[in-house]
Parts: sequence; structure tokens; C-alpha cells
Amino acid sequence: MNTSLVKAPKARFIDDYLLYLLARASHAVSAEFHEQLRRRGISVPVWRVLASLVGGEGETVTGLADICLLQQPTMTKLLDRMVRDGLVQRTQDTKDRRVVRVGLTARGEVVVNELLAAAQQHEADVLARHPTAEATDLKELLRGIIARHTRQRRG
Repeated sequence: MNTSLVKAPKARFIDDYLLYLLARASHAVSAEFHEQLRRRGISVPVWRVLASLVGGEGETVTGLADICLLQQPTMTKLLDRMVRDGLVQRTQDTKDRRVVRVGLTARGEVVVNELLAAAQQHEADVLARHPTAEATDLKELLRGIIARHTRQRRG
């Protein structure tokens, strides 16, 4: 066989495309944790809402939709179910009565604390597969990307 006629395989565009790599990495790592959520009967959107409310003073529906990567109408329906299930509560903002804040209920805090322990263990397991400096640099890079692109989108 004449090897001069054999062309090296062309690299696929997607294999070096940043957005694909970010999404693929997220999907690969998240799938492991999402399976844990599924076994506990918790959907990914419910997990995202609960985790987003930890350590805060309550979020607006719009703010939660943005944080949780959902459209506002979808977030509203999800929050209706979560209120019905006793996980979150809606209250009026103390400074602006037109604003509704969403916060955890006592039951929501119990549920999210169990999930946080599982999430932290999963993260530790994932990070243990990589050098510490690499993981720290990656988190810092991703925070920077998020901050810059969020400012540009809003600005």
C-alpha cells in the first residue's frame, strides 16, 4: 500500500470547540451526581433551586431562573410544586413589596443539607481524579468566564 496517498484523519471541529468541551465535561461529571439525585427522588431542577437558596437571604423568581438555567415560566411552575411539597416558601421583600423572595422552609433545609453532603462528596471524588492546582485553576477560569459573559449580556 502506498502510504503517501493515505491522509491523516482530519480533526473534528467539535473536539476542540470550547462550548462543546464545557458542555461535554459538565454532562459527563453531572451524570454521576444526577443518578444519585434520581435514586433519592429529586429532580435536577429541584436540586438546583435548593442548592441556590443555601446561604442566601432568599432569591427572586427571576434570579432563581437565571441561576438554575431555566425560563421564568418554567421556574414559576417548579416553585409552585416546591411550595406545595413544603420545600420552599414565597415571601414579600421587606424593602420592596412588589418583589417576591423565595426561601427554604425547615423541611427544605433538611432535604438540601442531605443533598449538599452528597454533592460535596461527589465533588471531592471528581477533584481527587485531578491535580489540586488544575482543579483550582479550572474553577477560577470558569468563574471568570461566567462573570465576564454575564456582565456583557446584561451590560
